[in-house]
Amino acid sequence: MLDPEGSVEHKPSSSFPKVFLIPLAMLLAIAALLLLAFSATQQKEPDFYTFKVVNIRGKLVSLEKYRGSVSLVVNVASECGYTDSHYKALQQLQRDLGPYHFNVLAFPCNQFGQQEPDTNKEIESFARKTYGASFPMFSKIAVSGAGAIPAFKYLIDSTGEEPTWNFWKYLVDPNGKVVKAWDSTVSIEEIRPHVTELVRKIILKKKDEL
Repeated sequence: MLDPEGSVEHKPSSSFPKVFLIPLAMLLAIAALLLLAFSATQQKEPDFYTFKVVNIRGKLVSLEKYRGSVSLVVNVASECGYTDSHYKALQQLQRDLGPYHFNVLAFPCNQFGQQEPDTNKEIESFARKTYGASFPMFSKIAVSGAGAIPAFKYLIDSTGEEPTWNFWKYLVDPNGKVVKAWDSTVSIEEIRPHVTELVRKIILKKKDEL
C-alpha cells in the first residue's frame, strides 16, 4: 500500500520487543536469585533460645520464653557427690536473682556414673521436696556425645566445652549467646559474680527504657 507520498508503508515490526524478552527474563531470574540469597543471609542465626526441649512433665516447650533473661544451664543428677552443694546453691541463686530476669535451667542426665537413674517424676519430686527447687526442670536427656540434644550441642559448639561429668554450668545471655562454661569442680558461688553482672546490665537497660 502506498502512502500519500507514493512510498511503501512499513508496518511496525512485531519482532522488535521479542529481542528483549530473553535478556529481560534472565535479568529477572538473576534478581530473584539475589533476593533469595539476601533473604537467607538475613535469617536469624540460631542461638540457645531458638531450640525446643521437653520439660520435666513431658511437654514440648520452646526456650524462646526465656529470651531477654539470663540463664544458667546445668546438667543435674540426684546421686552425685556434687548434688547437695549444687542444688542448694542453685536454688539460692534462683531465689536471689529469679525476680530479676534470671533462671536456672536444670537438665537431668544419667550419662555420668549412672547417677540419675530415676524417672522424670521421681527426679522432680526429689528436687522439689529435698531442696525446694523452684527453677525450671526438663526431661532427662543426653548432654554429650552423638545422642546429645540440639540445645546442648549448641552449648558445646559455642564454647568448645563438652560435659564430662554432672553439674556442668553454661551461662547464657539475654540474646541466647553462651558467655562462659564451668565444669563440676567450680562452685556456684564462684560463678555468681558473672551471673550478677549480666543481670545488672538487664536491670540498668530496663531503667533506661523507662
